[in-house]
Amino acid sequence: MKFLIVDDVSMVRRVLCMLIDEMGENQCVEAENGAAALDLLRNGLFDFVITDINMPQMDGWELLAEIRGDLRLKNLPVLLITGNLGAQDRIRVESCGADGFLLKPFTLATLREKVAGIVEAANDIAV
Repeated sequence: MKFLIVDDVSMVRRVLCMLIDEMGENQCVEAENGAAALDLLRNGLFDFVITDINMPQMDGWELLAEIRGDLRLKNLPVLLITGNLGAQDRIRVESCGADGFLLKPFTLATLREKVAGIVEAANDIAV
């Protein structure tokens, strides 16, 4: 699988790529904000997006809306990550079409479990 990791903090992107590598998923591309991610998504093939919610220029909510509004990208699995998710944000995650969310900090096991669940659900829908 080819992952796109989107976060404005380079250290977070690197850690996520290392965790993905430990999961046996060795293709990982990084973007520093939603606008850069959208360019990459529209010009390449990705299997999964992990994006931070709070970023400058284009945040994770805006990126998710763009992905869901693009006919070619609309079924792409998207996992939102954030350091703070209030009750209203949890409702927004479900209503905006995100496949799931993770609160920072998280462990390799938690990331693996969340990604596997999302991929499994996507495969069930595709069948």
